[in-house]
Amino acid sequence: MERRDELLAMFRKVRRASLEMCAPLSPEDYQVQPSEEVSPPKWNLGHTSWFFWRFILRGRGLSLPEDEAYAYLHNSYYHRAGLRNLRGRRGFMTRPTVEEIYAYRQSVDERMEELIATAEARPLEELDFVTTVGKNHEQQHQELFYTEIKNIYYANVPSLRPAYVPRSEPVRPTYAKDIGFIEFSGGLFEFGNTEGGWCWDNELGIHKAYLCDFALSDRLITNREFLQFMEDGGYSNSSFWLSDGWFEVERHKWNAPLYWEKLDGKWWVFTLSGMREVEPEEPVCHVSFYEASAFANWMSEVCADFRGSRLPTEREWEHAARESGAGFLPGNFAESGRLHPAFAPSANRAFPEQMLGDVWEWTSSHYEPYPGFTEFPDDLSEYNGKFMNNQRVLRGGSCVTPGDHIRLSYRNFWHPATRFQFSGIRLAKDLR
Repeated sequence: MERRDELLAMFRKVRRASLEMCAPLSPEDYQVQPSEEVSPPKWNLGHTSWFFWRFILRGRGLSLPEDEAYAYLHNSYYHRAGLRNLRGRRGFMTRPTVEEIYAYRQSVDERMEELIATAEARPLEELDFVTTVGKNHEQQHQELFYTEIKNIYYANVPSLRPAYVPRSEPVRPTYAKDIGFIEFSGGLFEFGNTEGGWCWDNELGIHKAYLCDFALSDRLITNREFLQFMEDGGYSNSSFWLSDGWFEVERHKWNAPLYWEKLDGKWWVFTLSGMREVEPEEPVCHVSFYEASAFANWMSEVCADFRGSRLPTEREWEHAARESGAGFLPGNFAESGRLHPAFAPSANRAFPEQMLGDVWEWTSSHYEPYPGFTEFPDDLSEYNGKFMNNQRVLRGGSCVTPGDHIRLSYRNFWHPATRFQFSGIRLAKDLR
């Protein structure tokens, strides 16, 4: 297959996937924005189309009047791309309608496909790069779709909360293995996109860094373990918390992970398949960096085997994933259709499990540039670099991440108070 055909197939696949994800929605679901960090599905459909217009079609003279008319509404944070609607007001706009957004997507798709099909060799090389950026950008919004529709559905009256997918009963483990640690020797190692292939600019440059001997937990922290933290007063003891985190606890009255509710003395959790009782052995999910950090501090204090436990650095996580062969192991990604974290798969662990999929794993690392970092060219330079402040890095992908979107070098980043993402906890500790 020629690269032109591969590019067309890639473009069609990612654009079709977004529409398929919207199929279960009711018309009312497209418009709602329950919080500033959650965008309506209608906006995401328009924004991902705007992206292909703004960074590909516009510069090649393939604009239509509706492109300019919708640009203000669908720009997100690209200051060089013009003015934009405030993020928290995306749900206030009733126009364009859902039908008009679908028509706009089709218009963009038709122009993109014609461009790819007819581009000469040199323009096709340039088109290849930016179309691949657009494909990966849309996959990020596909993941956001799941996190956002979950938040939108949860905002309904409890008795009327819908389910996005039917519930499938998980295969429960026949054991309840205590968490353990896998040891890794320190040394000088390479980090970044060493495997090669396309990647985001923030995964470069490839560089060396020294790690001391460390250990990484052999699985993710479970609901059972996080419940112990809660029952031991974890949300009422400020000594476990960073100052900013304690401010968030007091401000928002946090007493459990997001989507947890106590009903008739039992903890329940809202999922994309509706309310279900909290499964003790599933990975804890929808916790902020602050909660992850507080849990690590609590674990270090109450359990002798966990003295000195902490969150891993992103380089420790990357080295452990690469060293253990995690990139070759199957993960619980969006394609499974479960759209919820799963149990750890085995009882005898010789390597860290659940490194890919299930939940994004908070690291202790601040989001900052690698040595030799160079932003994407032209207007795409705004994609990652300008967010390298006041953010923490997460690794590994989640149960709503497209499986072909993730890499061992992939660096996600969010503000440390963020909870609506499918984010969880893995512990590390120094070896002395």
